[in-house]
Formats: sequence, structure tokens, C-alpha cells
Amino acid sequence: MSTDDREIEVYREPAFQPGDKVISKKNIRNDGTMAGVEIGETVVKKGDVGYVRDIGTFLQQFYIYAVDFIDRSEVVGMRERELLAADPAAPRRGDNSSALQPHIVTRQPKEAAE
Repeated sequence: MSTDDREIEVYREPAFQPGDKVISKKNIRNDGTMAGVEIGETVVKKGDVGYVRDIGTFLQQFYIYAVDFIDRSEVVGMRERELLAADPAAPRRGDNSSALQPHIVTRQPKEAAE
């Protein structure tokens, strides 16, 4: 996989959070990372609905969403580009600009502080 032409996703907030309902945008095949499933076998079909269980990173560049597809009884690692929000109108936790990560300190401009 070439990463030269892609944005570094981890520089921004994840698109999905644990508990979010998502839909697969395309068929996903086993790339060899799923035990007990043949390489190339379809593990998720386009339109399958799942819930984000956890978020990890790959190559310190991409978010990988562990999506629990309850109907398939499988948890599959997926990229943002492979997923759609099941309810795009639902309020997003990341949309609140005042909800900064607790380790980030923001400073007021000198003029405003005086």
C-alpha cells in the first residue's frame, strides 16, 4: 500500500467513535489478518451494518475501526473510506469544538489576555 498520496488521518479526530452505527460501503475480503478465514474470502458485504467497537492506528497514519458486525458474529478492522455513518444526522461527539482532548492546552492571544 502506498501512503505517499494519502492524508495522515491521525492528525485529526477519528470520523467514528466507539458505539457509532456504521454501514460498509463495499465488500471486504480477508487480507490474511483474520484467523480461520481463507485469504480472499468475503468477510463483510456492501450494506452490512455494524457498530464501532474500538479505534486503532496503522503505520501511525491511518485510523482502523474495529467494527462489530453482529449479524455476522465478526469483528473486522476497517478504514474510514470503507464506512458510512448509518445516521449522518446524529450529533457527533467530535463536532463540539469546546470539547478538546484534556492534554491539549490552548492559550489566549496576548491581546485578549491583557
